[in-house]
This record gives sequence, structure tokens and C-alpha cells, in this order.
Amino acid sequence: MQNNNKTIPTILVTNDDGIHAKGLEALIEIVKPFGKVIVVAPEEGNSGMSHAITIKHPLRIRKHKRNDDVDFYSVNGTPVDCVKMAMNQVIKSTPNLLVSGINHGSNSSVSILYSGTMAAALEGCLYGIPSIGFSLLDYLPTANFEPTIVWGQEIVNIVVTNGLTKGTCLNVNFPVTENGQYNGIKVCRQNMGTWREEFEKRTDPRGQEYFWLTGYFLNEEPNATDTDEFALANGYVSVVPVSIDLTNYSEMKRISGLENISSPFQNELKNK
Repeated sequence: MQNNNKTIPTILVTNDDGIHAKGLEALIEIVKPFGKVIVVAPEEGNSGMSHAITIKHPLRIRKHKRNDDVDFYSVNGTPVDCVKMAMNQVIKSTPNLLVSGINHGSNSSVSILYSGTMAAALEGCLYGIPSIGFSLLDYLPTANFEPTIVWGQEIVNIVVTNGLTKGTCLNVNFPVTENGQYNGIKVCRQNMGTWREEFEKRTDPRGQEYFWLTGYFLNEEPNATDTDEFALANGYVSVVPVSIDLTNYSEMKRISGLENISSPFQNELKNK
């Protein structure tokens, strides 16, 4: 006898580009075959918000009507606010999967530190949800997300089937190629690099100075072949496992001698 009471997996979808982003619709298409899709996303763009949460004004959540079976909500907050609101106000039990994106623009290398897309995935880790952040190396509003769908579904299928280590999520970045085809997937490490900020000084109509953030990315290991930057530059989808544990364990051993230092305050008391 067939069991018709089988629980349908629940998939939470969010992003940092807002509810009208093309990348969000592409991500919905990626995960639709895997279960019931619930979207809780910022009502407007929140790029560069990292793990920020809203504490200075009330949060509001609004449900939107759609022509499919996707439950769709917007929140007047950050990507992390969206995850928290979803878990507290929308979803009754822990989702089987959380996906974030698809971001307009790469979140490779140190960009993860600034990324609202990846912050939402990391927040999913904190709730014990297998989580993936997706980004496309194309900042244009006309970006073509079509090539990401099949590859994204392959990655989602692996995570749904095998799960992820507790406290670990995936940072997935798609390259942009001339023919729209990818050379495959590279499981790799985060590239070492830095953003070199430059602030362009301007003057508003009232004669007041203001500054506009510009800058460029400096790849500090351009010859490395095992990084996400190398993978993207060579037409591969980069997949970097990311942990919420930021501890540098090798550095703990190196500086362990600090434990042998007695308190200067205690020494002062002994000398009195």
C-alpha cells in the first residue's frame, strides 16, 4: 500500500538583492523539484550588509500572491533578518534546506566577509540547516542565469542526498563564459585577497562634500591553482565549504605561551 502521508521537504529561499531580483527567480527554479519552496527575502536590495540585523526600527513581513505554489514573503530588513523571521514567524519546523541568492556578482575570496548572500547561508548553519549560498560573476541587470539552473540543481541534489557537516555551508560561485557553458565544478579553497577601497570625493548641489566608495580587488596569490578565483577564471563553478567556526587552530598552538604569562596586576600585589 502506498504511503500518501510522506512528508514533503521544505526549502527556505532568501537573497540580498531583494524580491524583484532575477537571481532569486532562478534560484526558485533550481530548488522547485526538491520540495515545498518558501521564500522570505528583503523587500529591497541589501548587498554588502554581511551579518547585520535590524535593531533600530520595527520589522514588518508581508505575503505576496504568485501564480505558482511558492509561498513568498518580503521583510523590510537584512538577509539575516529574513532567515530569523522565517524561522520564528513563517516556518513551523526546521527546513530541510536553505538556499541564498543567486547573487548578482561574485562572492568569492574575501567578499564572503561582506556578503549578505553568504551571511544568510551562515545563519542557516546556526539553525542546523544544510545551507548553500549561490552567486554569479555578473553584476549587470541583464545577467543570464539560465546556465546556473542545471548545475545548481546538481549541487542541491548532492547536499539534499548527503547533507553537510554541522556548522558548514557551501559558497557556490558561477563563472561567466562566452558560450554560457561551464567546464565543470571545482571544490576548492577561498582565495587570499583584499579589496582596496578608494573613496571618490564629490560635491552635492548644496556645495557639501560627500564620498562614493570605489576600489578594486587585489589577488594576493595569482599563481595558485586550488582557489575559487582560479576556478572562476578558468570557467569552473567554484564550491568552497565554509565553517561558522572562525578559530585558527594552528595559531592557538603558536601563541599558547600566552597562558604562561602571569597577570601584571597580580605581580604588583605580590611586590607590596
